[in-house]
Amino acid sequence: MLRLDTAGTSFTFVAGQAVMAGLHRSPLRKPYSIASAPSEAVRRGWIELLVQVDDSGGPDPHLELARPGVALDLEGPFGSFGLPDLDRDSAVVLVAGGTGIAPLRSMLVEALDRPSPPRISVVYSARSADELAYRGEFEALAAEGRVSLVMTVTRELDRGWPGRRGRIDRALLADVLPDPGAWCLVCGPPALVEDVRTGLAALGVSGRRVVVERYDV
Repeated sequence: MLRLDTAGTSFTFVAGQAVMAGLHRSPLRKPYSIASAPSEAVRRGWIELLVQVDDSGGPDPHLELARPGVALDLEGPFGSFGLPDLDRDSAVVLVAGGTGIAPLRSMLVEALDRPSPPRISVVYSARSADELAYRGEFEALAAEGRVSLVMTVTRELDRGWPGRRGRIDRALLADVLPDPGAWCLVCGPPALVEDVRTGLAALGVSGRRVVVERYDV
């Protein structure tokens, strides 16, 4: 995770949006979804970006020099991926793969900050347990009964993971879908997005209720 100080700026955004970020004065820019909720950014004076690591555990090479005190340039925010109109009787299913959890985490926190939050389920897949960002936070919310949570890892070699394994498929979605009228927001690699869209359709969820965001890895 990368935290950027926004205190004293006029930076505003909507939950689910992204920014183009790069080292100060560098011509290189790369899109990153904002993992913080707008209400958090106001309270804390910073936003958080979820930065992917490579197979060696190193940071995204694009921001390899980013560290405390190093200035970054931001462009944006941009994007229309976000929460639909919700009320306390709404049901929302957030489905993420890998760093696709970032915009969904922003929307989750924003929805929970409302006076009457909707019913929320979170389905999150990563290659290994170490790559489950915000795991402790999500588990705490689930323990408090504020969200329903399913996390799954796809690498069989991750022997230390006691939870669910395998890709997000129709059977898993059937376990968590409260009803076919739920809003389903999906973000992750294209293959995951298409699998989830197909699975939801087979479960009777209208395409109008499925909001997707793709990214390439």
